[in-house]
Parts: sequence; structure tokens; C-alpha cells
Amino acid sequence: MPTEQGIAQDPSRPAATGFGRRRALLAAGAVLAAGVGAAADELARDDRAAGRATAGPPPTEAAIPFHGARQAGVTAPQQPATHLLSFDLPQTAAATDRKVLRSVLGALTSTLATAASDAPPDPRLQGGGATRLASLVGIGPALAARLDLNVPTSLGELPSFPGDRLDPRRSNGDLLVQLCAADRWTLTVVAELVGTAAHAAGAVPRWTQSGFLPHTAPGTTPRNLFGSKDGTANPDHVAAEQWVWGPPGAHGDGTVLVYRRIRMDVTGFAALSEGRRDRVIGRRARDGVALSGTAEHDEPDIYAKNPDGSYVIPATAHVRLASPRFDGGARMLRRSYSYDDGPIDRGLLFCAFMRDPAQFTRVQNRLAARDALTPFLQHRASAVAYVLPGAASAGTLGEQLWT
Repeated sequence: MPTEQGIAQDPSRPAATGFGRRRALLAAGAVLAAGVGAAADELARDDRAAGRATAGPPPTEAAIPFHGARQAGVTAPQQPATHLLSFDLPQTAAATDRKVLRSVLGALTSTLATAASDAPPDPRLQGGGATRLASLVGIGPALAARLDLNVPTSLGELPSFPGDRLDPRRSNGDLLVQLCAADRWTLTVVAELVGTAAHAAGAVPRWTQSGFLPHTAPGTTPRNLFGSKDGTANPDHVAAEQWVWGPPGAHGDGTVLVYRRIRMDVTGFAALSEGRRDRVIGRRARDGVALSGTAEHDEPDIYAKNPDGSYVIPATAHVRLASPRFDGGARMLRRSYSYDDGPIDRGLLFCAFMRDPAQFTRVQNRLAARDALTPFLQHRASAVAYVLPGAASAGTLGEQLWT
């Protein structure tokens, strides 16, 4: 889990940890740190009102617009809950498959726009104010290649990393949909509507996954299940234009999503002393401050040294290995979520947006080689998708795919 683009990882590998003895996990650390993303709100740039309620009932929040140049699932403020759905398109003839894809994208556009509106027709979405639904739809690399779609040349499958234990039944897919909302009820209903519409248009369900954020005061960084603040070092608006969104042209309003489902050994990590955990991550857990800094958002100084010549941020700390300074300043936009699928299957849904997925590969390779957090992580699922530009009010998602 890339932390400075991500979360920190633990350099110590105590024998007591559930995963600590397995060298195969060397790659697991790349994604964890990165995720939950309070700083992601910078990309929204919606000039959100911060007015305070005085007397009477709280003001009703407006719906998050579905239509726009860029999809709201990336630009809107990060919502407390998420649900991801992956679909495949049965392979027949290329011309037929293209027609099916157009139909599926049309059905998804209509369904998502309606669900996000001020007055969704489904009675289960009525009576509680706007759904505050933000969604995104992406195209997988295999489908893009098969149908010769107009996607960025950088789009491709990730390589295998040391320690990957990926379940193919929960990975990849021709189409990826991410739903984000303020509550689980909304996501459950909308996921049903999306699944029904996509299937009726010709898509086949592949996998689904839900996730959540902790209750966090506005303007503060959420924590992951390790207790670390997650999302401190996300890019600002200017940096995002350079590193997150596509280059000017047909792909300028699109981006690439890298998804990793990372199981976390929460108990094993918690067994470390507080100081050890901080050195594994490279930040103090209590306030999120880098070991080299004085405030949470200080840029970590990965070259600072102690009087004895050792690095202030240890050489194996997650923050150090995930630092953008090793990648020419390139940053990912991390909007990750935690998940809990049972007592022994809890962790992070790492969701990071970037112009070129090769950036993730570079970071993950560094983490795989040295990250101290690796013994506490297992990468169990993975996917890459080109997040399509948004749809105009009378348009459909994916119109640029055919040019």
C-alpha cells in the first residue's frame, strides 16, 4: 500500500505475527498505506459550503451531480462507504461485443444518473434526502485490447509481485463500477439496480466488494485498521492535473484506477510496541506526523539523519519507500477503504488513481523488496481499469471509446 502515497509498513517481523514468517509477502506492503484519503477532497474543488446550522433541523444536503466532464466517483468528496462491482462481457464476435458494450454503458449511465438525482424513482431511495451517490465506471485492459478501444496506451495489467496471493475469482474484470455513498442502505439498493441493468444489457457479474471509512471529523485524515492515518500525502489540484488525470486530449478527463484487496494482520501489528509501529510506518500513529517533521502535512524528509548516521525515517519504513521523491515527484490520488469480511479477513481496499499504472508498479516493487510492513499484509485481489471521462447531460459514458 503505497503511503507517501500510502500507509506505512512494519520493518519488524516478529515471529508472533500471522504472516511474519512468510517471505512470500514481500510485495504486500505496497498499497496499504495509501488509501483512505481525506486529502482527496482537494480534487473536488467544488467550493463546498461550510455553513453551520443554527436552529432547527440540519439542512438537507444536495445531490452529487452525476453528469460532468469527470466522473464524480473521483472528483466528489470521499463518501463514508463504498461498493465495487466487476462484470465480464461474454466473448463472441468483435462487432457484436462492441454493440453489447455500448448497450451496457448506456444502461449504466441511465441507472447511475437516476439513482444520483434529487428524486430517484425507487421508493427505497426516497424519504431520506439526496442519496449523495458518487460513482465511476471503468474499462478493464483485456476488454480494451480485445475490442481495440480508444484508451490510454499506458493501460495494461499489473505484473506479478513477490508475495501476491491473488484470487482470480475476485480480481480483474471487463467493467468495474465503484459506488460511494453516505450509508450502506443506499449502496445495497443501487448495487442491485446496477447489477440488474448491466445483466439485462449483456454483462455477467464477476465479483463484488464493500468497504467503509471510520467516523472522522471534517477536515481530518481517517485511520485504517492498523490505526494509522491514511491519505495524508494526496496530491493537490495542480499536482493531480499532472499525475492523476490523463494528458490533454481524448483522455484528459479520464484516469486509471489500481485496486488491490489487502488482508491485514491487525492483531500481529498491534502486538508491536508503539515505537516499533511508528518506525515501520515512518509516522507517529498518535498524530500522523512523519518522524522527520513537526506537523501531519509536513513533507517527510527521507534523507534526514540522526547523529549516528542512521536515517530518521528508517530505510525500511513504508513512508520512505513509497515517497514520491523516488518517482520524480509523481503522486497517486488514494481513496481507499477498510473492509471486514470476517474475523480473519479484514484489511484495506486500496483504490488509487493515476495517469500511468507503471507508477504503482515502481512503488510496489520497492515495497516488495524492503518494506517492513510486508509481514503484516497479504495482497489477495487486484484489478486495473481506465476510468472513463464523465458524461454530458444528454450523453453516455464511453462515447470516446469508439473514436
